[in-house]
Amino acid sequence: MTKKRTLTLALIVSAAAGFFALQNGPQIANHAPTSTHTPFVIETVTLTPAYEGCFFRWAYHDDLELTEKVDAAIRALDPTASATATLFGEDCVFADGRFTFSVMSTDFVVRSSFDDFNNEAAFGNWMKQVMDVILQIPQEDIQGAMPGRVEFLSVKGGTGNFIVRVPLQQYRDEAQGKSGTELFQFFHDNQ
Repeated sequence: MTKKRTLTLALIVSAAAGFFALQNGPQIANHAPTSTHTPFVIETVTLTPAYEGCFFRWAYHDDLELTEKVDAAIRALDPTASATATLFGEDCVFADGRFTFSVMSTDFVVRSSFDDFNNEAAFGNWMKQVMDVILQIPQEDIQGAMPGRVEFLSVKGGTGNFIVRVPLQQYRDEAQGKSGTELFQFFHDNQ
């Protein structure tokens, strides 16, 4: 019973408010519009967000200038070898497709046509020579706050056959005095 009274009272109050709004609202004249009539204009407002969000994705970008320097140094050791420098980090991609890149580390890939995969001593000595070259790169040429890595890829017949990855910080901390079989096994066996 109380619900019915409340509903009835709400309807009466609503009807009364509507009646008073019509009585006190704008008066409609029975004549044609005059030239003093101001048309209703809708303004378009463009909102510019204070922050234009983006999504992050892992990314690699070539460092062409550093690649040129490192490749020349590696080719001086072995004319059949080559090297590239790559920046690893995150792309912040916006809705319109543009992006900004934040570098986390500089990584290197060294390709060689190593013939004897069973000769661990020779490959370890090759790794030592390359690491000595990489560690001589001036710090201002290396981008990113994190230490990168050197990836040794032996290519035979146009395809990659063998990979050894050497994290730069681990090399500095644990393996800089190693060479030959000891160096090869240290990184090959810990992958």
